[in-house]
Amino acid sequence: MPAPRSPRRFALLAAAAGLALALSGCAGGASASPAESAASTHEVTHARGTTAVSTAPQRVVTLEPLELDTAVAVGITPVGAAVANMVNGVPSYLGVEGVTPVGTVSEPDLEAIAALKPDLILGTESRHSGLYDQLSAIAPTVFIATQADPWRDNAALIGEALGREDDVTKAVDAVDQRCDEIKGAHDLAGKTAEMIRPRDETTLSLYGPVSFAGSLLECVGYTIPDHEWEDGLQADISPENIASATADAVFVTTTDVNDPSTVPAAIAQNAAAFPVVTLVDTSTWVAGVGPKGAQSVLDDIETFLASGK
Repeated sequence: MPAPRSPRRFALLAAAAGLALALSGCAGGASASPAESAASTHEVTHARGTTAVSTAPQRVVTLEPLELDTAVAVGITPVGAAVANMVNGVPSYLGVEGVTPVGTVSEPDLEAIAALKPDLILGTESRHSGLYDQLSAIAPTVFIATQADPWRDNAALIGEALGREDDVTKAVDAVDQRCDEIKGAHDLAGKTAEMIRPRDETTLSLYGPVSFAGSLLECVGYTIPDHEWEDGLQADISPENIASATADAVFVTTTDVNDPSTVPAAIAQNAAAFPVVTLVDTSTWVAGVGPKGAQSVLDDIETFLASGK
């Protein structure tokens, strides 16, 4: 006759049975809850060292346009974002709602960031170095080194911080694939392109191959003429030197692509040297850094090429 089981033995058996059921549930493919996912972390090495970051951050705050764009591109809507200016807020091209502006890119609002209770903050060493300790006291913080670095490399680090490396790789690969498609459809060998950003009445900025939009122009097959680039990004010229900015395709940034009066007078008054000028949106060509902004810039390039100008 079996010996009677003690209450302690019953408790041990019940615990074992419960563990077996839990393990069988895992083996059956049950996924971790959001709370469980948020509790696990991974190490991210970035411009300020190594930080333990949630493998599935739920409340992300971004301080750089590239970080906002990349997050949205992989299906994450940040709870907050520093913006180019508080009047325009979050860029409309992203097509997202519910993102709270937390100051400007140059001057993030720490109180507004803390109020959102983020579990990940993404910033930039070159812009926000002095805020790192304060930001880290609010939430785990990851910094890209500088916005001047190649945007694809920065996007990869952002993907790592978000726990979405593969998704970011796919989004960037889609940009490069589209570049190849445009290049294959249009013979741009030997063709030059300039992107010009009017700064004020005395300064025009030309954007180089390392810049966001400049890299896309070269990606589709254009060549950007040589200038004395600052970090490969841009070269400032005066209106008197506008002749140095002639090219087969000239793109001028503006806040209103339907307003021809936004073409700088230096260009408008030299129509013979600039027979074709295309206005493009500053919010994408300059500030729309990231996979989604890149697709928008490629839309504009493709539309221009299709026009046959």
